Amino acid sequence: MSVDPATDAALAVAGREAALPVPPGIWRRMACWLYEGMLLFGVIFIAGYLFSALTQTRHALDNRHVQQAFLFVVLGIYFTWFWAKGQTLAMKTWHIRVVDVQGRALTQRRALLRYLLSWLWFLPPLAAVAPFNLSGAESAVIVVGWIAVWALLSRFHPGRQFWHDALAGTRLIDARPLAS
Repeated sequence: MSVDPATDAALAVAGREAALPVPPGIWRRMACWLYEGMLLFGVIFIAGYLFSALTQTRHALDNRHVQQAFLFVVLGIYFTWFWAKGQTLAMKTWHIRVVDVQGRALTQRRALLRYLLSWLWFLPPLAAVAPFNLSGAESAVIVVGWIAVWALLSRFHPGRQFWHDALAGTRLIDARPLAS
């Protein structure tokens, strides 16, 4: 019997994580991520159209920051809603499920935290290119490069999870149906 409560707690967490299914492979997760982006095109298009119609915006740059905030909230509602149910449409297609570290469904609060932390995919490179007058191609290279680095950093997580999942207390698991 150990006398160190911190060691006992770490072993208990490691034991719970070992009992959970393995995460899907990086290529499957990234394919799901890209598919999610294509589906979000429709969500953003409809939300942007709704915003423009309700505010009577006639020029794309009018109310730009308010529209960006509106779209941020719409995306937050979308992801929080579906993650609390376990999967988005793209995740269902690729048989990936999001759960907390104990393997339970996410609460709305944890799903919202995961949404906010998932912006680590984009905010660091966008903040890095903001002070410079870079071309669109240069900015795209920096953003795509960061996304690749962020995805590959999951190889250094003990459970092979993305770091925003580790910070949010969530994990992606393989949700393929069991073979009969």
